[in-house]
Amino acid sequence: MDYSDFGLVKVAAAAPPVAIADPAANAQAILRAYQAAPRDAAIVLFPELSVTGYSAEDLFCADHLRRATREALGRIADAADERVLVVGAPWWLRDGRLLNCAFACRAGRILGAVPKTAQANYEEFYEKRWFVSGAGVAIDVDDELGCFPLRSRQIFALGETAFGIEICEDLWAPSSPSVALALGGAEILLNLSASTELVAKADYRRDLVRMQSARAICAYVYAGAGPTESTKDVVFGGHLIAAENGRVLAESSRFDLGGSTLCVEVDCQRLRHDRIRRNLFASSPRAGPVQVVEAGSVPPLAALTRDYPRQPFVPTDEAELDARAQEILAIQATGLARRMRAAKAERLVIGISGGLDSSLAFLVCLDALRALELSADALCALTMPGPGTTPHTVESARLLTSAVEVSLRETPIGEAVRRQLDDLGHAGEPDITFENVQARQRTQTLFNTANKVGGIVVGTGDLSELALGWCTFNADQMASYNVNAGVPKTLVAYLVRWYARHRANNALRPVLERVLATPITPELTPSASGEIVQQTESIIGPYELHDFFLYHFVRGGAGAEKIFALARVAFAERHSPAEIKRWLTVFFQRFFAQQFKRTTLPPGPKVGTVSLSPRGDWRMPDEASADAIVAALDAIEVA
Repeated sequence: MDYSDFGLVKVAAAAPPVAIADPAANAQAILRAYQAAPRDAAIVLFPELSVTGYSAEDLFCADHLRRATREALGRIADAADERVLVVGAPWWLRDGRLLNCAFACRAGRILGAVPKTAQANYEEFYEKRWFVSGAGVAIDVDDELGCFPLRSRQIFALGETAFGIEICEDLWAPSSPSVALALGGAEILLNLSASTELVAKADYRRDLVRMQSARAICAYVYAGAGPTESTKDVVFGGHLIAAENGRVLAESSRFDLGGSTLCVEVDCQRLRHDRIRRNLFASSPRAGPVQVVEAGSVPPLAALTRDYPRQPFVPTDEAELDARAQEILAIQATGLARRMRAAKAERLVIGISGGLDSSLAFLVCLDALRALELSADALCALTMPGPGTTPHTVESARLLTSAVEVSLRETPIGEAVRRQLDDLGHAGEPDITFENVQARQRTQTLFNTANKVGGIVVGTGDLSELALGWCTFNADQMASYNVNAGVPKTLVAYLVRWYARHRANNALRPVLERVLATPITPELTPSASGEIVQQTESIIGPYELHDFFLYHFVRGGAGAEKIFALARVAFAERHSPAEIKRWLTVFFQRFFAQQFKRTTLPPGPKVGTVSLSPRGDWRMPDEASADAIVAALDAIEVA
C-alpha cells in the first residue's frame, strides 16, 4: 500500500552539530544526517545558516567563507537524491548585498533559494550588521552552481501538494510570508531557524508554530539551530517542531550536543479538505502571484508511523479528558437551561431507559436545573417498560433516579403497544413495525407528559446513532431539545465514567458503573429469559469503529479507501481487515440511507468539531447514494 496516494507526506528535520564558519565540515554533518533520514521522506529540513553556522558573526564578511560556502552548497546539492534537502546558507549578491537564504535541493541540483525577509535586530540579535532583507528580491541565478530562482514569493510543487519556506524571524513578524505562501497553495510550510533559548521561550515558540499552522491551515515544520552554535552570550537548543492545523504532531528534545532529529507524516489531503471547508481561507485576498517551482513527485510511503487514535473523539491525556469533560457537560447544560428559559418551561421531561445515553442526558438535566437555581423536582423522569424491556435496565432506571432523589414515574407501554398493533392488524411477532410502535409510543408519552406538566422533552440520542440512523423516525429521533446530539457514543461512555469518578456521590457512583457495564441495546425484542438479547453492536457493528469512520469522513474529508487504510493501522490488534471492511460498508450504507432522519433533527448543542445538524455543519441531500462508495470498498482485497 502506498499511503502517499491518500495525501500523506513524510517530512524529516534535523539539527546536526555545527562547526562554526567551517562549511566543509558542516556539509559532511548535514549529509550524514540527510543519509540517516528515512528513505521515504519527501523533505529533509535543516536549520538556519546550517552550512556556516548562524553565529559566525563578522566572519560572514570573509571571502574565504564565501568561497567555502559555495563549494559546500555544490557538494550538498550534488548529493541530494529524490528526497528534497532544504538547507540554510548565506548568499552573496554581485552588488554587495548579503542574503540569508534557504536552498531547496533535489536530484543533484538546486531547485530554488528563498531569502529571509525579516531581520532580527534587537536584544541579542544583530542580523542587519551583515544581512539585508530579501523582500522584493527576484533573481534568476545562472552560474556554476546551476540555474535556479532566488525569491521570497515562491513555492515548490511536490506532486499534488506544495511546500513553502520562510526563515526564523519571518514567523515572528506581524505579516509573515508563510500566509502568502499558504494562500498561494503551499500546504507544508518549512522554517529554518536559529532561536535562542530563554526561560519559557520554548513554550512561546511551540505555540507560535502551532497557531501559525492553524492560521494558515497547513503543516508547519520548524528546525532550530542546536547547542553547538556559539554560546558566547546565548545558547541555542536545536528545537524541532511539527504542527498540523493547530495541533502539534511531534517535537524534539533540546540541548542535545549530538544533534536532534524529528520525523512526521503530514496529511495534505485533510489540509486541502479543511481549506475548502473553511471558506474564509478560500475567499481571502491574494497579494499578487506566487511563483511555482516544479519539484517532482512525492516518494512512495509504504508504512505509517503517525499515530491515529482508535477513539479520535476522546482525549488520551487524563488531564485533558478532565478539562474536556467539564466543558462538554457545561455546554450541554447551558444549552438546555437557555432553551428551558426561552420556552418558559416549568419542567424537563426525560425518558430513562437504564442505558448510557439517557443516563448522560439525565445528569445534564440536573446540571441545567442547578444553573437555573431550580430544584430536582423540576425534572420529570419516566421509565416506560415495554415488551422488550428487561428487569436489569428497569432496576438501573430506579437506582439512577433514587440516587439523586428524583421521582421516577413508571409507565408501562405494553398494553398501548398491543392495542396499536391490533389496530394495524399486526400479529405481534417481532419485526420493524413491532419495534417502532414501541419507540413511537414512548415518544408520544413523553410529549403528552410535557404538555401536561408544562415542560419540554429532553432528547437522549447521541451523534453516533444519528450518523447511522439508529433511531426511529418521529420517535427517539425527535425531542424538544437533544442534549446529546453532538456527543458520539465513545465519548458518552467516557463522560459517564468521568462523572462517576469525579462528581458522583457514593449512591450514584455504583449505579453509573452498572450502566457502563450494561450492553448497548434498544431493548425492542422480547426475551423469554429476561436477559438482554438485542445487542446493538452485534447488529450494526462496534461503535469504536463507527466513531473512527465518522470522524475521518466528516471531519477529515477522507474517502472510503483512505478510511479503510487508516483503520487497519489504528485497529491492527483489535479488528481484522475483513471486519473493518464489513463495518465500513455498513457505515456508508446507513450514513447515506438515513440522512432523511437527520434532515428533521431537533435542535441540540454542538460540542465538538463534528456535528450533523442540518442547520449547521452537515447539509446533505436525502437522495444521495452510497453505491459508488460501496463499489469501491467491494473492490478492496483483504487477506
